[in-house]
Amino acid sequence: MTMHYRGVHDMGGLPAGKVEAAEHDYALWEKRVDALLVLLSKKGHVTVDELRRNIETLGVEAYDSMSYYERWIYSISQTLIQRGIITIDELGRGIEKAQTHDQL
Repeated sequence: MTMHYRGVHDMGGLPAGKVEAAEHDYALWEKRVDALLVLLSKKGHVTVDELRRNIETLGVEAYDSMSYYERWIYSISQTLIQRGIITIDELGRGIEKAQTHDQL
């Protein structure tokens, strides 16, 4: 007998309710995350497979509590750290700087 692992992201065949197909406006930060992903992809710093893998390794609680673009920015950050493009310290300083800038 083979055991199959189903990740929190894998909803194929499960009841999930109605999908809302309505258009909506994106927040500025969501547009920036999308643009960042496009630029990093074109430069060869992030692949779709890396993005997917890092999202799929999120735990249930983190996955369920994050929005779509929060998962993306988490995955982009993890990929850049894994590739050695940025360090955890650099990421922390960048987040701190952004939070300080938002408070001005």
